[in-house]
Amino acid sequence: MRLKSLISLVAFFVFGGVVMNELEFSDLLEKIKDYSEEDIKQVTKAYLYAKNLHDGQMRQSGEPYIIHPLNVCYTLAVMHADCNTLCAALLHDVLEDTPATYEEIEQEFNTDVAKLVDGVTKISNIAFSSKTDRNYANIRKLINGFTEDVRIIIIKLSDRLHNMRTLQFKRPEKQKEISIETIEIFAPLAYCIGAYRIKCDLEDLSLMYLKPDEYKNIVDKKQTIENRSNKLLVEMLKSIEEALNDRSIPNEIKIKTKNIYGIYRQLNAGHKISDIHDLLALRVMVESINDCYQTLGIIHSKYRPLNDKFKDYIYNPKTNMYRSLHTTVFGKEDKLVQARIRTFDMDLVASYGLPAYWYLNKECAREKMQEDLINKWQSFDALVEINNAFLDNQEFVTKVKQEVLSEKIYVYTPKGETMELPKGATPIDFAYKIHTDVGNTMVSAIVNDEIVPIDYELKNGDIVKIQTDELEYGSREGWLDKAHTTYAKRKIKEFNRK
Repeated sequence: MRLKSLISLVAFFVFGGVVMNELEFSDLLEKIKDYSEEDIKQVTKAYLYAKNLHDGQMRQSGEPYIIHPLNVCYTLAVMHADCNTLCAALLHDVLEDTPATYEEIEQEFNTDVAKLVDGVTKISNIAFSSKTDRNYANIRKLINGFTEDVRIIIIKLSDRLHNMRTLQFKRPEKQKEISIETIEIFAPLAYCIGAYRIKCDLEDLSLMYLKPDEYKNIVDKKQTIENRSNKLLVEMLKSIEEALNDRSIPNEIKIKTKNIYGIYRQLNAGHKISDIHDLLALRVMVESINDCYQTLGIIHSKYRPLNDKFKDYIYNPKTNMYRSLHTTVFGKEDKLVQARIRTFDMDLVASYGLPAYWYLNKECAREKMQEDLINKWQSFDALVEINNAFLDNQEFVTKVKQEVLSEKIYVYTPKGETMELPKGATPIDFAYKIHTDVGNTMVSAIVNDEIVPIDYELKNGDIVKIQTDELEYGSREGWLDKAHTTYAKRKIKEFNRK
């Protein structure tokens, strides 16, 4: 099927009950009707301000340009974003594409709005040797801004999402260029903040342009499996729902299937589509953590579990704040079905990530977002470390891709603490992540009760114990080449200089 036919599959994507390419300002006002009168007044002012500045400008689709910031703002309003974030979304292109200045925005609105707009604005007042250099500098600016205020990346992800939804109006080579950047930078950033819905949409839209034939093939297979499995899943849903109701456990259950890019990755790794254990899923939402574990027992009493596919992300949350119980069970006809059991609040975070804090934490949402980003996202320190280590923008972006935005592994200390590391990490990286002194005094490593070489590549689920000796330092010759993370390499260099 040609790409234009594929685009028709997602051209009328519905988000929050409104068809995105038919969005009007009245739809935004309806979405924020529960905001304060002053907030609605400010959002209206920002819309009119942006509409006036973008007057006469058109998108490549032929639509007035204001349609784009309006869509970006609406996506954020669905997530209950604060007033300043909504205003910044409406104004996010005015510094780049209109005569407006930072000082004017600050005066018309406030410093917070001006900083957010500046954070998502591309650098335009510096001479670069090439377009590529400019692009690396802008990615660096965006990522560094995100460490200071996570709302910057949330606005940018909403911006990229609408651009991907309207990518059919770009030239084919531009479509591929933007899709590659999206899959390498923006989808992983969405994962970092737990914005699963945005991540999946960005991945699927990118795949549609990068691998249109494979995309269409997976869409067809997925549809066939959904049609064949729907009766089975509905029966399981009703059975579990009835058991929960009998025990007076308030609940809501939804049928879900894996996103297209997720299936593509599994198939690309050599798996058959019938072997993907989380292809079909039931999302079970209850009120309390105690209800979650009761529900797990009820499901296991009805359906035989696949023992090695149980994950407790409530007791051990993922570093992007995701919490849920995962169990894979055998349904009728021995079909594998994954059950994801979580509270209603956990489900909000699982869907939207840090942006869910706007709904859950209300007035202190921004502070709570930033606090959890710094304290719970283990790659935050790595990002700061890379920024300090690399002056060259291309080297910075390359290292961030390798170490922060790449596939992660999750290993454990002997006490059961979860440690997140980039794929390819060794016991040296693990030791220095625990503490500098542990790395400096490491003499050997034990993984899963067996001594391993220090350049052993750690794998998901490994239990790692570092043996140290304060008097007998381990040999540092060659360690620099065997370490994977920027932090470990810096500490080894510092140790060798002593």
